[in-house]
Amino acid sequence: MASSPTTDGLTESVAKRKGSPCQQDDDCQDDKRIRSGADLPEDIFWYIHSLMPLRDAARAACVSHSFLRSWRCYPYLMFSEELLRLQESAFSDDERTRNLISKVNHILQNHSGIGVKKLELVFLDSTDVDLSYIDSWLHKAVTRGIEELTLILPINSNAEYSFPCSLLSDGNGNSIQYLHLSRCAIRPTADLGCLRTLTTLHLYSVRITGFELEYLLSNSPALEWLIMMDCKEIVQLKIPSLLKRLHTLCECQTLKVVESYAPNIATFHFRGHVHAVRMLGLLQVKDLEMSCSDHSSILCYALTNLLSIVPNVEKLRISSQTQIVSTQTVPGKYLRLKHLHISLNRSPNFDYLSLVSFLDASPSLETFILHIWDIYIPLGHMGHPWTLGDSEQLRQMPGHRHDSLKKFEVVGSCYAKSLVELTCHILETTSSLDRIKLDTCGYVGLCASGSGRCYPHYTEQIMEACNSVLAIRTYIMGKVPPTVKFELVEPCSRCPVQ
Repeated sequence: MASSPTTDGLTESVAKRKGSPCQQDDDCQDDKRIRSGADLPEDIFWYIHSLMPLRDAARAACVSHSFLRSWRCYPYLMFSEELLRLQESAFSDDERTRNLISKVNHILQNHSGIGVKKLELVFLDSTDVDLSYIDSWLHKAVTRGIEELTLILPINSNAEYSFPCSLLSDGNGNSIQYLHLSRCAIRPTADLGCLRTLTTLHLYSVRITGFELEYLLSNSPALEWLIMMDCKEIVQLKIPSLLKRLHTLCECQTLKVVESYAPNIATFHFRGHVHAVRMLGLLQVKDLEMSCSDHSSILCYALTNLLSIVPNVEKLRISSQTQIVSTQTVPGKYLRLKHLHISLNRSPNFDYLSLVSFLDASPSLETFILHIWDIYIPLGHMGHPWTLGDSEQLRQMPGHRHDSLKKFEVVGSCYAKSLVELTCHILETTSSLDRIKLDTCGYVGLCASGSGRCYPHYTEQIMEACNSVLAIRTYIMGKVPPTVKFELVEPCSRCPVQ
């Protein structure tokens, strides 16, 4: 038993049994049950053992010779500071790192390396882990039959670790289905071999060039999900034609060209400098998400350039985190677009009524969600200055009909006249509308989520939300047809309005 694997707290459990066996009736019954199962086939023990979480599996190996034998082929090895209970503040950084190395070493030394299906090395807080340990752990556990591999190195680590692609050669990569690498390098070469069962590739802050990524993709014919974030060496993303079932999420600020030859790519999510990227081969995309991080109007881009790139899109989500300008009406239609979600940082100069351009360009649109992010703006500058009962009439746009729209939703407080005009326009020109929801709280007050807490430092935003509610009751509610389900989310009585 001295060589059995332990994790935090397991040594004490074993010592207790050794020092005073059967001190309690329950302990005696447990020992009898363990002994009574000794005649079960070994593969039954292995199967039962494989269903246990890592800590429970280690405990079982400490008290049963049968489970101790199966531990040497335990299939799910997942190591993190949280799992190994190394997150307590009592540990210094050096102590946490030493304990981490000791525990992982001890467990893997008692493992044969055979039968591993899943290996996770998630070290977010431990710094200065010697790279030789990472190498030895990977070489011990990444063997034939492995299906999932995750390697996440510390956030503040400056280590230049390069993932050894040779691990996935000689048949070791034939079974891998999920590969997640974070904060390291991977330089695939001819010794990589074919990853014929790989379906998910997740690269976060990984050093890999576009050419190297293309080589990796070319050796992964079953790939379904490619998720890339903050991979600064990738300037051009080329997706080969052999990827028949690929979905892609890409967030790389340095990316300049997206060139896809995959015939059936249906989902594409992109975050970065939209105007700086040339995108080709996305005609079959049906689910598109684009987040703009530069100083430009992604809304105008969506109505002009984007239409020719993804003419068959059915679900479109647009997000802008910077200053935005009004859209304009342009020729062309998103004939298949059914779901539109626009997220914008609130801007005092933005004309929300201009979003009618999207409704005009989307004759099949069924759902329109407008999310207004609540960045801090002084109360007197939150929107077009206006007061209830202003002599200036609300603008109307006659001649526009949107008779496919069924759901309209606004999330986020914005006391702007143009937003009231947009809502009234939709109510007056949409005969198919089933539901309208106006959430004036958004992320301002947590009272809307039922937590019972409202934060005093959001007083100005809550005051704006109350003004928005008053405008809705004055101009909008009277125009809601009885057949439309109307929902108004407003600040609660606990909100600290002064």
